[in-house]
Amino acid sequence: MCASVKYGSRGPALIPRMKTKHRIYYITLFSVVLLGLIATGMFQFWPHSIESSAEWSLDRRSVHDAPLVRIPMSSPIPERGDLSCRMHTCFDVYRCGYNPKNKIKVYIYPLQRFVDEVGVPISSTGLSREYNDLLSAISDSDFYTDDVTRACLFIPSIDVLNQNSLRVRETAQALAVLPRWDKGMNHLLFNMLPGGPPDYNTALDVPRDRALLAGGGFSTWTYRQGYDVSIPVYSPLSAEVDLPERQPGPRRYFILSSQTAIHREYRVELERLKEENGEALLLLDKCSNLSQGLASVRKRCCKGQVYDYPQILQESSFCVVLRGARLGQATLSDVLQAGCVPVIMADSYILPFSEVLDWKRASVVIPEEKLPEMYTILKSIPHRQVEEMQRQAHWFWEAYFSSMKAIGMTTLQIINDRIYPYAARTYEEWNNPSVVKWSSVNSPLFLPLIPPRSPGFTAVVLTYDRIESLFRVITEISKVPSLAKLLVVWNNQNKSPPEESLWPKVTVPLKVVRTKENKLSNRFFPFDEIETEAVLAIDDDIIMLTSDELQFGYEVWREFPDRLVGYPGRLHLWDHEMGKWKYESEWTNEVSMVLTGAAFYHKYFNYLYTYKMPGDIKNWVDAHMNCEDIAMNFLVANITGKAPIKVTPRKKFKCPECTAIDGLSLDQTHMVERSECINKFASVFGTMPLKVVEHRADPVLYKDDFPEKLKSFPNIGSL
Repeated sequence: MCASVKYGSRGPALIPRMKTKHRIYYITLFSVVLLGLIATGMFQFWPHSIESSAEWSLDRRSVHDAPLVRIPMSSPIPERGDLSCRMHTCFDVYRCGYNPKNKIKVYIYPLQRFVDEVGVPISSTGLSREYNDLLSAISDSDFYTDDVTRACLFIPSIDVLNQNSLRVRETAQALAVLPRWDKGMNHLLFNMLPGGPPDYNTALDVPRDRALLAGGGFSTWTYRQGYDVSIPVYSPLSAEVDLPERQPGPRRYFILSSQTAIHREYRVELERLKEENGEALLLLDKCSNLSQGLASVRKRCCKGQVYDYPQILQESSFCVVLRGARLGQATLSDVLQAGCVPVIMADSYILPFSEVLDWKRASVVIPEEKLPEMYTILKSIPHRQVEEMQRQAHWFWEAYFSSMKAIGMTTLQIINDRIYPYAARTYEEWNNPSVVKWSSVNSPLFLPLIPPRSPGFTAVVLTYDRIESLFRVITEISKVPSLAKLLVVWNNQNKSPPEESLWPKVTVPLKVVRTKENKLSNRFFPFDEIETEAVLAIDDDIIMLTSDELQFGYEVWREFPDRLVGYPGRLHLWDHEMGKWKYESEWTNEVSMVLTGAAFYHKYFNYLYTYKMPGDIKNWVDAHMNCEDIAMNFLVANITGKAPIKVTPRKKFKCPECTAIDGLSLDQTHMVERSECINKFASVFGTMPLKVVEHRADPVLYKDDFPEKLKSFPNIGSL
């Protein structure tokens, strides 16, 4: 007999229904176990690092939760501050030590609430949003460490950004009780609004012993050069306003003044300039008919007309930044953000980050007594230079002023560069907008003495429409033992490269890159496919070089990785009759250039040629379809101060199949243009960087009467 099966609304009841109270018990037990597992998992895998911004974020941790520290009246007070302090006298660099990343380690003190004996806080505002953002940015950076024993620099969690909110004596006592204070040694304080009425000192009045000060209003009297860091006064107003991008160029107004609390004498002088120059100058002031608040802060007025601030700054070529009660003004940040060239009139003011930033490229600094001559001075600046300054001003804001993070990271990087000067950023890195990631490219000036042989070289073949010759070149190059990769730069936009099946079979990777325009400079573009340090630039008709010649050239380059190493040499000569430089390709005893129709060089120079070539040289080369090799010789010689190295006796590239139509170098005007190139490039560089030498490199046993099998490079071509 079959047992009967009961069916419910959802199917057969496979087990007897348990009693209600037992079911509730098991459900409850299961829920508790499940919640426990979830909580355990979150605890194990949720990030706990005290290095995270959660330690400093006001959104996650209230200042009121910080432990209370009571400062006795009798607590010691630090000394006023030693104006003679320098990095070698008041900073212990041995704390920083050596590390592979050449980066200082920064420790931030735990957040605490300091009060006096009767419980009154030392600050009326506690931890400001700006200082919270600064500490959060540092704690999220590579500079931060939570290990106090590894720290090179210490930053108190005591907010001294605005001196107006501080009790000076009690704040100094709070600093002195920090466990690692040690008379302020290796401590860094950030202050943007120093001094107070009536004197408004240009540096923080809080006694701070030997601590470094990142200050926002230094004068030449209070700034300790090479020790303190001059920082900008942060403008939260401009950071909250997203200004539309404005291209450099002429603006509606020539000069604009937007400050609302400038000295009466300055305003009278500005009004006089306004009368003399009319609509070219816009003089704004605060709006008296608007109620106080955020809305009024973002408005400026002139004769009853209301303007949006800081948007109006974008309508002027130059914007006046005058000193107020303090030297440092947040207006400077607003002006930079708008891409308006700041006209700074604040005698003795130490400009923000002036230790590394070239302010001549982004601003005009005029003595206060020259205010009446301002219009004439600014009119003398060429339009092209004004556009460059507008572009540079906006980039300064974007890179160094736009946030508390940018200000904090720049400050730490400046200190880091002092401690590790051999790894410091260059002038170009500080002052030139980033176009390419240089970190992935090693300069040959700092390579090991001899690069390793194993990576080999990448052959970059520039071609247009000589398929048969190209294939022969690829076949010959593929025989070179150190070849790592072949890169064909296809410079013909009207014709597609041959099908893959038609290309020669080689044992190394072969990549074809199609260019967008037919330019000679394409041969020196820093293609991502170039992974080796060494590059062999070679034309598609150089079929005469043997594998021994190419391998020997590579071996010579390994010993001199900062040089151009090539085969035919050329010379520049001074023509006394014509009074200019001349290009020489005939037989001579001297060499100052090598042809890059076949030459080895470091890939670093591809970046320099593409992104750092002075003046209009690169455009000139592409327009004339000539002299890219001379331009590269100029560039390398100017950077290194060294001559190229000619290898093997070969004097010319002889192509049996080439005709006058095929070969660019056979054009009758070619030699004349080459001489013009040398004179043009010398004019752009402002000097003649090419160096002349009287030697070449040949294999050791090249001319010796030994059997060929004993020679490493027996097949060295003739002249």
